[in-house]
Amino acid sequence: MDLNIVRRRLEEREHQLSPHAARSAESRGREIIEEPSPVRTEFQRDRDRIIHCKAFRRLKHKTQVFIAPVGDHFVTRLTHTLEVAQIARTIARGLNLNEDLAEAIALAHDLGHPPFGHTGEQALAGLCPQGFRHAEQSLRVVEKLERLNLTWEVRDGIVNSSKVREDIFAEGFGTPSTLEGRIVKLADAVAYINHDIADAIRARLISEHDIPPAVARTLGTRHSQRINSLVSDIIEYSWPATGERNAGVRPSDIRIGMSEPVSEAANALREFMFQRVYLLEGRRAEAEHARGVVTLLYQHYLAHPDEIRSDFVMPSDPPWRRAADYVAGMTDLFALETAQRLAGDGGVL
Repeated sequence: MDLNIVRRRLEEREHQLSPHAARSAESRGREIIEEPSPVRTEFQRDRDRIIHCKAFRRLKHKTQVFIAPVGDHFVTRLTHTLEVAQIARTIARGLNLNEDLAEAIALAHDLGHPPFGHTGEQALAGLCPQGFRHAEQSLRVVEKLERLNLTWEVRDGIVNSSKVREDIFAEGFGTPSTLEGRIVKLADAVAYINHDIADAIRARLISEHDIPPAVARTLGTRHSQRINSLVSDIIEYSWPATGERNAGVRPSDIRIGMSEPVSEAANALREFMFQRVYLLEGRRAEAEHARGVVTLLYQHYLAHPDEIRSDFVMPSDPPWRRAADYVAGMTDLFALETAQRLAGDGGVL
C-alpha cells in the first residue's frame, strides 16, 4: 500500500483554507532536501520534530516570570509555550489559516530562551560580543545545535517572534512573512499577559480587584473572560485573512490585530503588569540575583571552555559562543546549583 495517499489527502485539505494561508506543499523548503513523510505534511513533520527535541523538554524547568517558585501551579516556559500554541491554533482556525504551521512556530518560539526569563536574556545580551536575543537563539537551536532541518516558514516565524517593550503591536525585531507567524507573535502576548496575572495573584502581589476598571469592563474580570475577549476580537478584526470578505484584498494589506478599544485595554493591562509586577522593587532584587548568576556562569565558561560538558555546543565555535549556548540551554535550577558550586563556600550567591 502506498501510504503517501495520507499526506496527499492532508495537503488537499489545505487547499480548502483561505487563499492567504500558507500551504505545506508550497513551502520554500528545508536547507537539506528530504523525502516527504508519507503520513504527515511538512508543517506537521516540523511540529513533531520540535516536540521531540531536547530543548523543548528543558522548557518545563525554565520559569516564566518568577524564578524557581515554590508551587506546582506557577507557569513554566513549557506551559507558556503550550498556551501560546493553543491560542494560535484557535485564531488560525477561526481565520481559516494553517493551524499546523501556527502550532509549529508557537512550539519552537522560545526554545532558545535562557534561564530566568527576560532577565537572563538581558544579562546575556550585555555579555555576548554580538548581543543575545532569544528569538535568534531559538533559530540557532533548530538550525545549528539540534539540526532539526525545519521548513523555511517555521524558521521565519521563529526568528521574527520577538516583541518590544513599548506596545503590544510594535513590530519589534521583524515581521513574520506568513499570517500564521503573525498570529503566533500576537498569541504570545495574549498568553503571557493573562497567565502572568494568575501567577502574580498566586504570589499575592496583586488581586483580581486591582485590575484597572476600564480593562475589566472591556476584557472581563476573569482569566477565561479576558482570553476569550482578546481571541474573539483578534478573529473579528482580522477577518479579511479568511478570504471570505473583500476578496480582492492584497495579502500585504491584511493585518492580524485587535480593534482599537480592545487594543487599548490590552496595552493598559500590559502596562499595569509592568508597574505592579515586572518592575516591582522586590522583583528587581530577584532580577539582580539572576543577572549575577548568569554573569558568573558565562564568565566562568568563557575562561574555561574545556569544562563545558554538553553536546549542545559546537566545538568549532569561539569560546564566547560556546559559553552563551551552554548557559542559555540551562534550566533555572541547574543554573542556580552550578553557580553556587562554582562560587564555593565563600561565594556571594
